[in-house]
Amino acid sequence: MAVNEKDFVKVEDDKYYISADSTYADDRVQVLNHCDTFGIFDSWGDILPIGKQIHGLYHQDTRYISRIQLKINNYRPTLLSSTIKEENEMLSVDLTNPEMKLDNGQIVHHGSIHIRRMHFMRTNMFHEKTQFTNFNDSALTIILSLRFEGDFKDIFEVRGLKRARRGNVLNNEFSDQRNLTLGYEGLDQVKRTAQIQFSQPFFDKSEDTGTMYFELFLQPNETSELDYHIVFKIGENSDTLDDHERKDGLELEQAKAYFASIHTSNEQFTHWINRSLTDLVSLMSTTVYGKYPYAGVPWYNTAFGRDGILTAFETLWLAPELSKDVLRFLAKNQASELNEASDAEPGKILHETRGGEMVALNEVPFKKYYGTIDATPLFVMLAGEYYDRTADLDFIKEIWPNLEAAIGWIDNYGDLDNDGFVEYKHKAANGLANQGWKDSLDSVSHEDGQLADPPIALCEVQGYVYAAKMHAAKLARILGRNDEAEEWEKQAGYLKEKFNKTFWDNELQCYVLALDGNKQPCRVVSSNAGHVLFTGIADHDKAEKVAKAMMAEDMFSEWGIRTLSTTAKRYNPMSYHNGSVWPHDVALISYGLALYGMQNESAKILQGLFDASLFIDLQRLPELFCGFPKRNGEGPTAYPVACSPQAWSVAAVFMLLQAILQIRILPEKKEVVFLRPVLPEFLPGITISNLPVGDTRATVELIRYEEDQLVGVNWLNQPRDWRLVVIK
Repeated sequence: MAVNEKDFVKVEDDKYYISADSTYADDRVQVLNHCDTFGIFDSWGDILPIGKQIHGLYHQDTRYISRIQLKINNYRPTLLSSTIKEENEMLSVDLTNPEMKLDNGQIVHHGSIHIRRMHFMRTNMFHEKTQFTNFNDSALTIILSLRFEGDFKDIFEVRGLKRARRGNVLNNEFSDQRNLTLGYEGLDQVKRTAQIQFSQPFFDKSEDTGTMYFELFLQPNETSELDYHIVFKIGENSDTLDDHERKDGLELEQAKAYFASIHTSNEQFTHWINRSLTDLVSLMSTTVYGKYPYAGVPWYNTAFGRDGILTAFETLWLAPELSKDVLRFLAKNQASELNEASDAEPGKILHETRGGEMVALNEVPFKKYYGTIDATPLFVMLAGEYYDRTADLDFIKEIWPNLEAAIGWIDNYGDLDNDGFVEYKHKAANGLANQGWKDSLDSVSHEDGQLADPPIALCEVQGYVYAAKMHAAKLARILGRNDEAEEWEKQAGYLKEKFNKTFWDNELQCYVLALDGNKQPCRVVSSNAGHVLFTGIADHDKAEKVAKAMMAEDMFSEWGIRTLSTTAKRYNPMSYHNGSVWPHDVALISYGLALYGMQNESAKILQGLFDASLFIDLQRLPELFCGFPKRNGEGPTAYPVACSPQAWSVAAVFMLLQAILQIRILPEKKEVVFLRPVLPEFLPGITISNLPVGDTRATVELIRYEEDQLVGVNWLNQPRDWRLVVIK
C-alpha cells in the first residue's frame, strides 16, 4: 500500500512522514468506518481538536467534521465505557453526569443520569442516537448542547503537509430549527457540505460556534432521545438519507455473501475469524467494477493495488469473487502511457488512487499513482491463481490483453539495466523512493547500515516475476498461445536459476534482501526472503534454510516474524519496517512455508498471531505492532499510528488457516483437496460452510484425532459429482 505517505521513518526530506508520536488523542480512540467514510472519535464519542488533531469525520479524503462536542448543562459527561460493537456497525458509549447544580439551585448528584451515545457510520452518512435516562427520584430539566465545526481539510493537510493557500470555509447555515449546513468552497471549484438534521428542534443556537441547545424534561426513570444525522455531499449530489440506508443494507448483504463461513472448536479463535471478516467487509467499497477492499483506516482508506491484490490472495480460497473484482478494477486502471509525474508506464498496475482537493490540484501526485515495483507481477500471479481456483476462462479472456500488457511492462520497463532482474528507481519528483511493500526511506540497507542506492532489485520481486511468468505461460497454453507459453516458461526457468545463484548468501544461509544499483548485495536477513517461498522460485534445499532463518530467535518474536533480523545494523523493534511485525507479511511467509511442506512451522506462526490477537483490542490485528520479544503475561507492544482496521492485516487469518490446511479447490477435476492438513492443539476442530465450489456451495468438517494427531476430513454437505481428497 503506501506512498511516501506511508513512510513513518524519520528522514528529513520525507514529505509524507508520519511521526510515531502522532497518537490519535490523549486517550484510546475509537474508529468507525464504512467504505469511503470513516470517523475517529475519543472514548467519549466526541471529536475534539486535541493531541495531533486528527479526530474527525472523513469522506473521500476530506475531513468534513473537525469537532462534535456534547455537553450537559455546560458540563462534560463522565465516561463509563465505550466499545465498537461486534458487527462493526456501531460505536456504543456509556456516560453519566458529573455533580451538577442547575439554574434553579437543584443539585443533581454524580451518576444519577445515564447517557448512552450510539454512533453509526455509512458511506456518505453519519448518524448519532443519544438516550438520556433519569435515575433521580424527582423530575429534571436538562440543557444539552452540541457543537459542530467543519474545517474541510484534505487528508494530506491533516497529516501535516503545508499548503500555500486553501479555499474558503463557508458560514454556518441554519435553514430552520432542525437543520444546520457546514460548507467549504475549494480551490478546485468544488463545494463540499455537511448537512446536519436533528430529530427535534433546538431552542437556541450560537451561529459563530455552531452550537445548538436542546431542552429535555425527564421524569424519574424516564428515557428521552435526541437523534441527528449528517450527510456528506460533494457538489450537487442529491442522495437522501433513505437512499443511503437502502444502498448500504444491500452492499453489506452482498459483501458478506462473498465469503464462506468458518466455525471452530475454539471460541476465541472463531471470534477472531468473525471480527476479521466484519472488518474486511467494512473496508470493501463498491466500484463500477465490483467490490474493492480499501487498504486501511485512517490514512489509506482508498484503493491500493498491492494491498488489494494481497488481500484477494489471502481470501481467494473462501471468496474467489473478490479476487475477480480486484483484477477487473486494476485492469481498468492499468497504465497505458508514459507519465513520469505519476511513475506510469504502459502495462503497469496502479499503486493507489486518491480523491480530495489537493489531488485535484496536483499538490500531491496520487490521483492515479503507479510507483510500485511489485503490483504488476502480483496482478498476473493473482489472475493465474484465480483461474486455478475457479476455471473461469471467460474472465481470463476478458483481461488477457491486460495480462499481456503487464508481462510487457515487466520485459520492457521492469529491468532497468538489462541484468535479468526487475528493479526500481522512481521518476516522479514527489513519488516513492522505495517501491516495494516496505516503502519507507530506510527500509533497504546494507549490513553496515548504509542505505542502498537505486536502482534496487528486491529479492521477493524476482519471485513475483517468476511466478507471474509461470502463471502467464499456463494461461497462454490454455488459450492455445503455445509460442508465448514456451517463451515465458523459458524466461521463468532462466530467472529461477540466476536468482538462486545471485541472491543466495551461504554465510547468512538466506537470500539477501536486495541488490543495489552497483549490484552489491544487501546482506541482511529480512522477511522479504520469506516471500520468496510464497512464489515457488526458491530451490528446495534453500527453502528449508530460509525456513530456519525465519523461525530463528532473531526473526521470530513468538508473536510473529520480524521484518528485519535483530542482528541487522538498522534493527529497531519500534520502527515501521526495520524490526516490527506485520500480520500480512507473516501470513505470506507462513503460506510459503506450507507450500514447501513445512506446515508445522506454519502452525507455530498461527499460534503466535492468535496469541497476539487475544491481547489486542477487539481481536483486530492492526497494520503492524512492535517487534519486541514475547514477555510472560504481556501482549505485543503497539505501534502508535498503525492503521486499524487494515485489509491485508485482518485478512491474514484466512491465509494462515489455508497454510495449515493446505486446502485446494480444483474445479476442473471437481475435487476439494487437503494436502497433509495440520491442526494445532488449541484448534481441534473446524467447520467450513458455504464454501464456493464451482457453481454451488459445500460444507466440510475437519477433526484432529489426539491419539495420532492426524486430521480427519468429512463432507457435511457434498455437492453433486464433487470428490473430497485427503492426502496424508
